Amino acid sequence: MQRLQLIINGQVQGVGFRPTVYRVAQQLNLTGFVKNTGMGVLIKIQGLKTHDFTELLTSRLPSLARLDSLSSTSIALSVLEKNFVILNSDMGMSATIIGPDVTVCADCLTELFEPKSRYYRYPFLNCTQCGPRYSITHALPYDRAQTAMADFPLCHACSRDYHDPLNRRYHAQPTACSQCGPVLRVAINTIADDLRMGKIIALKGLGGYQFICDAKNAHAIARLRLKKARSAKPLALMCINVKSAQLWVNMDRNEEALLTSAARPIVLMEKKVTALPESVAPGLSSLGIMLASTPLHYLLFNALIGNVNGTAWLEETHSQVLIVTSANLHGNPLIADDTQALRECPWVAESIITYNRSIVARVDDSVVRIMAEKPFFIRRARGFVPTRILLAHAVPPTLALGGHLKNTLCLTRGAEAFVSAHIGNLNTKATIDFFHDTLEHLQRLLAVKPERIAHDCHPDSYSTRLANSFSLPQFAIQHHHAHLASVAAEHQLTGPMLGLALDGYGYGLDKNAWGGELFLLEKHTFQRLSHFLPIAQPGGETASREPWRMAASVWHHLGRGTEITTRFIAQAQALDVQTLLTKNLCFATSSCGRLFDAAAAILGLLTHSQYEGQGAMLLESLVTKPLVLANGWDFNDQTFNLLPTLAFISDKDPVVGANIFHGTLIAGLCDWLVYWAKLSQVKGILLSGGCLLNKVLAEGLVNGLRQAKLKVYVPRLLPANDGGISLGQAWLAGNR
Repeated sequence: MQRLQLIINGQVQGVGFRPTVYRVAQQLNLTGFVKNTGMGVLIKIQGLKTHDFTELLTSRLPSLARLDSLSSTSIALSVLEKNFVILNSDMGMSATIIGPDVTVCADCLTELFEPKSRYYRYPFLNCTQCGPRYSITHALPYDRAQTAMADFPLCHACSRDYHDPLNRRYHAQPTACSQCGPVLRVAINTIADDLRMGKIIALKGLGGYQFICDAKNAHAIARLRLKKARSAKPLALMCINVKSAQLWVNMDRNEEALLTSAARPIVLMEKKVTALPESVAPGLSSLGIMLASTPLHYLLFNALIGNVNGTAWLEETHSQVLIVTSANLHGNPLIADDTQALRECPWVAESIITYNRSIVARVDDSVVRIMAEKPFFIRRARGFVPTRILLAHAVPPTLALGGHLKNTLCLTRGAEAFVSAHIGNLNTKATIDFFHDTLEHLQRLLAVKPERIAHDCHPDSYSTRLANSFSLPQFAIQHHHAHLASVAAEHQLTGPMLGLALDGYGYGLDKNAWGGELFLLEKHTFQRLSHFLPIAQPGGETASREPWRMAASVWHHLGRGTEITTRFIAQAQALDVQTLLTKNLCFATSSCGRLFDAAAAILGLLTHSQYEGQGAMLLESLVTKPLVLANGWDFNDQTFNLLPTLAFISDKDPVVGANIFHGTLIAGLCDWLVYWAKLSQVKGILLSGGCLLNKVLAEGLVNGLRQAKLKVYVPRLLPANDGGISLGQAWLAGNR
């Protein structure tokens, strides 16, 4: 006879973990208890087979559970104990974390379309293996009273399931049925009819409202773009299953696995030649597709195909496809509040569909693509937040405020880092308010009080001004150092590494615009070894929105400045730009992103960007096979220069130019990095920055550097763009 105490940490709340512990204990005839505590999940077991418990438990974990640590200690026997029970949670500081929102499970889908089921066509059914988690939770421990479901007392039938340890809805905090749960305000068939008629609807999802319309209706898409002021940025699609998605995109096994995962992200895949309007993703070679994720989505598709019962239809190919995009206006964050939705959504949507459960934490759709056969984040949000990132070692509680664009926050707890969902660009009051809401929610959820603050080193950034308001030690982190440190933190790397950061802009230590930077990183410091050849950026930030200005700068640097007014004769300020360049009145930039802009404008793809990164995305979409231009680059101990390639493609066909630009940039960067790896005797390479979202570039660099026998690390748990820098800020500040 033996008695053990176990303390388990990880993703173990709201996933059916305690019922699994109960069933294993019952099978082994053990007595004791399990409960959530501030230390984690506490288990005490007693009996003749305690030595079998851990192995059997870990072999039967629920699909959504993940164990990060398990400690076991022998303790004194209890002579009074007769049974094994599940006890109520202890309140207080919690070392566990709630899981992300996940898609409806197969068992719930069966009940959803089974006429005899108590949950038949109920749009909010769920169990311990599916449904909302993060978006409805106020604080931990994860109990119903601390969620948005506190307002919905369980009916007798749901209460019976909730309190039965052998039922899959045991302590499923969001569980409810049509007798006691949230109510959809509009009938499903009415919503489907609106979509058939070409209307735009605003539908309340798990983490916020979504604008939805028929993806085959070009007029509806045009109205959506006009009303949302989103003239060209690609729109995401939703399909019911993989077979249906394959009508529109080519899909490999890795993309299929990602698309069908419980997180249900938007996955970027190669576009097929189809009957879909070009306006879905103008000029691009890929489409972003997600599958239905909530019971409400499934019911909507079911209504569109005729309200069939059973689940056989879920395995069939259906041509119904919807535009599903975030409901937000004028660069503001996703709308999650019902009052705000009723006030603002009518600017875009003809119908507003809501329900009476509140969204505690708004969270947008995640966007991912497969690169080098593994997932690569573009936006990390629903389905992945608040999953922790484990660090190489513990650091003091540190709050990192992220960047100005694509902002995220990071809060550390011991050797764990928690990066918030995507917040957005801190350009509007609404987004800044969302930033503060997220900060308060993250601190409340983790019960962590930060002891130091990290922020971007730009003196005028909002994060810098906010950091100054804290009475805590502050650490200003250079933008590209944070990019690369984020990769090091994710991969738990502590030794010297070379790091290449490629993006559009970051405030440099010399007060100039950086964006093509080669660093040597060691512990919490860095040395700027080399960088892209700085070229003038006429108009400053305006040049990032008007790529023709960067093309004009290239002509000037090539000694062809007199061609500016003829090549860009349609631009009213062409002569002014030529004068600025001639008189050397422009700040310079080492940005890789601005070179992509210049190449896109040189090849005639665009003169003005309608969304961030448009030139680079159009350029990437033209690539058929990267080509390397001999002598298309050069470098010395200070700079890397791609101007010879830009000169060569100036009179080339856009497809040929795109192939040469990408192939030569990849070959040149590999050559440059191999040179510095030999010189510094460092074989580990970190890659990060927004330019790495370009699949051709990222895969080309990874493959080329690996062929050169270098060890390459790229972001996998966070985006390579500014959505990942808060982790790097926290890691660097936490180690100082």
